[in-house]
Amino acid sequence: MKILITPKSFKNYKEKTYPILQNLGCEIVENKTGRTLTEDEIIDIASQDVQGIIIGVDPLPKRVLESCKDLKAISKYGVGMDNIDLEAAEKLNIKVKNAVGSNNISVAELAIALIFEAARRVSVLGAGVRNGNWGRIAGVELTGKTIGIIGGGQIGKEVAKRAKGLCMEVLIYDPYYNDFEFLEKYGITLCDSLDKILSLSDIVSMHLPLTTDTKYIINTDTLKMMKPSAILINTSRGELVDEESLYTALKEKVIAFAAQDVFSKEPPSPDEKLLTLDNFILTPHAGAFTAEAVERMALYSTNNLVEMLNL
Repeated sequence: MKILITPKSFKNYKEKTYPILQNLGCEIVENKTGRTLTEDEIIDIASQDVQGIIIGVDPLPKRVLESCKDLKAISKYGVGMDNIDLEAAEKLNIKVKNAVGSNNISVAELAIALIFEAARRVSVLGAGVRNGNWGRIAGVELTGKTIGIIGGGQIGKEVAKRAKGLCMEVLIYDPYYNDFEFLEKYGITLCDSLDKILSLSDIVSMHLPLTTDTKYIINTDTLKMMKPSAILINTSRGELVDEESLYTALKEKVIAFAAQDVFSKEPPSPDEKLLTLDNFILTPHAGAFTAEAVERMALYSTNNLVEMLNL
């Protein structure tokens, strides 16, 4: 049985994961390109004999899944599965599972880091000193500010707990939310509409999956609902935000600042307009890239694949 492993950072924990598969008689096929595989590259590798894939952000649309004739299971190295055509996988009887709980702390901590960056511009100040500039930038305090968390899953909850520790008022909007015990324990308010949370929040932090309903949930109209002083944080998926609308909103000071760890096209084009703005920052999809999260993702995704293949 051949297993394709695509994530670039997976190899950092091969000593702990490869023996699990090899002891069960699996032959491991590595992604040795040092980058995300293309659709055609996956087809070339996995069209025959590959029964399991541990996938990162590499694309698995319908045409790829249909071309992988022996594929039985896909294990996501991470949580978001928008790079996998789940409907096609179901029709082809291919099992799919993600590594729930593996990276929620790491992503939440990066979201908090981006909030601090937006509020105090730490990297800009530090770079200025290195260049001989002792000038200061007026920041804002987080204490007493309201953070609106869109998406109340595991990552959203971790952000909420940390925000409460920073003496912030915390709101959550999630139409599917039902953990009322959590709200009571941490003194968090559940909003009943997107419009309400956007209008009330000083900081909006997004923690929801990309679906047909959530694509471009942040757009020209919803950006206008936010405070002119508002900060937008996105560590989920790039296409939750209409980037053209965001550029205009930042340029025209409709909102004050945006910080993202994700983008619609990764990496972005070198001439991307948003990157020319001093009130926008983009990090390279590093939310889950900590030693602890990478190890958990490697182990969780390996064990999930073993379970799906009944090895």
